[in-house]
Amino acid sequence: MLSSSKSATMTITITFFLFLLAAFCSASLALGATLSQDEKQVLRDIAETLGKKDWDFSVDPCSGERNWTSSVQVKGSENAVMCNCDFNNATLCHVTNILLKAQNLPGTLPPDLYRLPYLQEIDLSRNYLNGTIPKEWGSMKLVSISLLGNRLTGSIPIEITNISTLQSLVLEGNQFSGNLPLELGNLTQIQRLLLSSNNFTGELPVTLAKLTTLQDIRIGDNQFSGKIPDFIQSWTSLAKLVIQGSGLSGPIPSGISLLANLTDLRISDLNGSEHSPFPQLDKMKLKTLILRNCNINGTLPPYLGTMTSLKNLDLSFNKLTGPVPSNYDTLRKVDYIYFTGNLLTGPVPAWTNRADNIDISYNNFSITNQGSQTCQDGNANLFASSRTGNSSGMVSCLKSFVCPKMSYSLHINCGGKMVTVNKSTYDDDLDLAGPARFHQSGIRNWAFITTGNFMDNDVGDYYTWSTQPNISSLSVINPELYMNARVSPTSLTYYGFCLGNGNYTVNLHFAEIMFTNDQTYSSLGRRVFDIYIQGKLVKKDFNIVEEAGGVGTAVIRPFTALVTNNTLEIRLYWAGKGTTAIPFRSVYGPLISAISVESDFPPPSENGSNVSAGAVVGIVAAVVVIIILVFGILWWKGCFGKKNSLARELESLDQRMGLFTLRQIKAATNNFDVVNKIGEGGFGPVYKGCLSDGTIIAVKQLSSKSKQGNREFLNEIGMISALQNPYLVKLYGCCVEGDQLLLVYEYMENNSLARALFGLEAHQIKLDWTTRYKICVGIARGLAYLHEESRLKIVHRDIKATNVLLDKDLNPKISDFGLAKLDEEDNTHISTRIAGTYGYMAPEYAMHGYLTDKADVYSFGIVALEIINGKSNTTHRQKQESLYLLEWARMLREKGDLMELVDRRLGSDFNKEEVMVMINVAFLCTNVSPTLRPTMSSVVSMLEGRTIVKEVDLETSEVMDEKKLEALRQQYYREHSISMEGPWTASSTSVTDLYPVHLDSSYLERRN
Repeated sequence: MLSSSKSATMTITITFFLFLLAAFCSASLALGATLSQDEKQVLRDIAETLGKKDWDFSVDPCSGERNWTSSVQVKGSENAVMCNCDFNNATLCHVTNILLKAQNLPGTLPPDLYRLPYLQEIDLSRNYLNGTIPKEWGSMKLVSISLLGNRLTGSIPIEITNISTLQSLVLEGNQFSGNLPLELGNLTQIQRLLLSSNNFTGELPVTLAKLTTLQDIRIGDNQFSGKIPDFIQSWTSLAKLVIQGSGLSGPIPSGISLLANLTDLRISDLNGSEHSPFPQLDKMKLKTLILRNCNINGTLPPYLGTMTSLKNLDLSFNKLTGPVPSNYDTLRKVDYIYFTGNLLTGPVPAWTNRADNIDISYNNFSITNQGSQTCQDGNANLFASSRTGNSSGMVSCLKSFVCPKMSYSLHINCGGKMVTVNKSTYDDDLDLAGPARFHQSGIRNWAFITTGNFMDNDVGDYYTWSTQPNISSLSVINPELYMNARVSPTSLTYYGFCLGNGNYTVNLHFAEIMFTNDQTYSSLGRRVFDIYIQGKLVKKDFNIVEEAGGVGTAVIRPFTALVTNNTLEIRLYWAGKGTTAIPFRSVYGPLISAISVESDFPPPSENGSNVSAGAVVGIVAAVVVIIILVFGILWWKGCFGKKNSLARELESLDQRMGLFTLRQIKAATNNFDVVNKIGEGGFGPVYKGCLSDGTIIAVKQLSSKSKQGNREFLNEIGMISALQNPYLVKLYGCCVEGDQLLLVYEYMENNSLARALFGLEAHQIKLDWTTRYKICVGIARGLAYLHEESRLKIVHRDIKATNVLLDKDLNPKISDFGLAKLDEEDNTHISTRIAGTYGYMAPEYAMHGYLTDKADVYSFGIVALEIINGKSNTTHRQKQESLYLLEWARMLREKGDLMELVDRRLGSDFNKEEVMVMINVAFLCTNVSPTLRPTMSSVVSMLEGRTIVKEVDLETSEVMDEKKLEALRQQYYREHSISMEGPWTASSTSVTDLYPVHLDSSYLERRN
């Protein structure tokens, strides 16, 4: 692991001291010292909370015997309970250190730690713990807290900032969220603050300037906003600074030059477009310098050539210009150098072929000797390093390659051997690659380029990865394509050439094979990277596990590419997002299993033809006539059976799902036993079932009295089978036999959002604010995919809380696509029929049938208000008009009392800033004018803090006086004091669902 010498020294010293202490305690125990009974009981309570089952209380915990302290301590898997036994004349011990690392403990963090008054260190790294940080810890005298690599959520409790003795706080690789508390500035002794790979938001609080003792701070892979603050210049003791994929914007503050003790500086992938000059770093003794994708312009500073301590230099993907300074020849002793993707000019430095590893690809260097140009010179990657091209369209270093013929397809088994799948042969891709590697084999018309080395490496560099010898962990078709993969730390490019010009479909095959699919810390990693096709960003923040729906599951993402110069470039780029330390350090960056590329047009004939055009037309016409006659005779003879029309339509769909038999479904649901009925949907009843392989499913059965019918049945199958997204319900398959029409879905353990929020009290789930906000963001992401990212643009038309399901981890998934309509760009006024639910329909759609994706945006705004308020949008009363949550929210807005809208069950335990963001987003989404509503991608950006939310000026027809508002408030809470009756299911269960509602119905009368 690369780290500062100070941090390394501190770690070694502390570890050595701890084991000396353990040895001392053992000696003391030999003289009769034992742990107090109170602390022994505390350890029992802690064990139960953590799920630690192998502590043997028949021996003294401070003895070091049995499993209290392992005799051999493996780095990263330390297991120890340490004590100080120098009390009461060496007869009494107190627990001082608890280290339980890499044990997959499944419980929660124990509040009872505060009952160990002498505890100084708690290290629970790489377990499977969930929940939040207990506030009780704030009363302790802890020196070190390490919670790396768990499932912990919530914000950092303010109470933790009361620990004045705290020197190390490691929260890396969890799911913490919210703004950093201002009170963090109270940790005046903190030396190590690791916050990377979480979901923290907001700007860095200015109070962090007071942390002048900091030596190591890492804040990468978060969702912070604002610029890198100038106050970082106050951290004068800093030896390591990591800001990668943090959400912060440039430029890099000039005050960074004051951090003279820095030895490890990593800043990459800054937001914003503001240019940054190269910072002045000449006073530092840097070993690692990464300033990648920071929008730095200008020339390379000569002082870098004097930095003899450098081991890793990465300045890639900036806008650096000019030649490489002449004194950089001393850098050839640097282990890794990356100048990739800049605008550097002048001759290629002569020393590059003697460097250990250097990548100068994608620059504008001039080539002085055209005859000797190469793409790889020793350990120097020169691919596309020159602006000189040739008539073939290929980069100049490939000019000597002669295309034997044009190709119209490309198949690569990335990181694996040659295989044949579905009659297509996939080329092997077995080269070991390296940090600055171009590889092209023989006469093949493709090459790959890898850039980067794995930082903080625990296992050594690797550029391919394979599953274990058995492939039982893979749940994929054609597993031979997914047993191996090519990986890269920073950038991985596949370059195809000798391709015929035209449109192509590029299928990228992915399956995550480095994480596990179980309840261990190895399952908690997040791999995130960007995808570029022909130099254009086509998918940002791609997450294989989320896209595929699990580990070891294949997902194929199709993209369209236009080949105009006979070349195709596919680039995968790590932008600092995702975990980097699970299951071990250096697991991050792009991973790809296979590539298949096919032309969208028929390839030209390889041999010429002497047949005239007239003859060809005549032959084709004759063949068509014969075919028509044959089919006519067969039809007349009755050779075509009277196949069910629904089944024929079903087969015509381009499905990627399974077909189940009725026998299978009956066995799974115990012949549709009423005990297994979990709700009544828009189609009919919904049953829980279990397939023969143990998979739990939800079966939606089309009833004879269904108000939706066959058209919606086919529509739902077509829509869902074409869509794959972690925020959409997964369709396993369907069954069409006789009069039975069935859909088979993944089973969602926590039913619907509606039932969780305002169903029967026995069915409600206590959703804290962090979970509610996560659900809201997830719904927005799902809709953004439907509207803007999927191959088909789809309007759901019935977004509401009953159609949002919650999985076992309370992640939201949008269901019920039975009403979805294709969003035809040139026919937005769909005049077929209106369908949806009272209170959720956009005005223009309900009144005029005008359907665009902005109708879903409106519905989302209503659902967002329900999530905040915890109550249904409408209250129905006999002989009176309905009361709408949206109306009440607007009235509260006028009175300046929007916090009144927050669910009273949350008390004061919510983030006011996030509440205001969500409320303002809801107001934007429910604007009467559809053109003024934001797109769902904009909504996601606002909720995630990447875009500032504008406050909405609301217009109301009346001003509420205090008495009227108070009466309305009391009435609203009185109406909702009793939970709504009836089951909340995955489908449209509301009594006000419209299947269908025509413009001549009483709906418009009721609106008025």
